[in-house]
Amino acid sequence: MPKTKFQDVVFTVIMVLVMVYAMVCYNIAIENGGMSNDVFLYALSEMPIMCVIAFLLEFFLVGRMTKNIAFKMLNPAQTQPIFLILAISSLTVCFMCPLMSFFATILFNFSDASNIVSDWLEITVRNFPMALCWQIFYAGPFVRFVFKKIFAKQIAEK
Repeated sequence: MPKTKFQDVVFTVIMVLVMVYAMVCYNIAIENGGMSNDVFLYALSEMPIMCVIAFLLEFFLVGRMTKNIAFKMLNPAQTQPIFLILAISSLTVCFMCPLMSFFATILFNFSDASNIVSDWLEITVRNFPMALCWQIFYAGPFVRFVFKKIFAKQIAEK
C-alpha cells in the first residue's frame, strides 16, 4: 500500500479512475434502461468533473477519516492486512457513495429542487451495493495489483 505522499496520489488517481468510470457506466445504463456500447463512450464525457470531485473528496477528506476509523476498530500491528484492506475499502464506500451520489444528483439529476433529498437518497441506495461490490471484488484488487507493478522496485527495497 502507499507509503509516500506521491504513492498515495498515484494510488488515489488510479482508484478514482476505476471506481468513477464503473459507477458512471452503471448509472448511465440504469438511466437508459440497460447496457449498450454507447454507455462506455458517453461515460467518458462525465469522467472529468466526477473524477476531480472524487479525487478531492478522497484525498483530502475521506481517505484520512476511513484510515482513522479503521485503525481505531482494528489494531494494525495485530490484524492481518486483508482485514485492514477490507475495513478501509468498506468505510471508503460508506462515505464516498453518499457524497458522490449527492454531487451526481446536483450535476446530472437536478430537475426539481423540492425533490433533491429524495433523488439523492434514491441514487445513493441504488449505487451503494454496486459501489461496495465493485470496490471489494474488482476495483480494489485490480488497483492494488497495478500499484504493486508500478512501484515494484520501491516495494522490493523495503
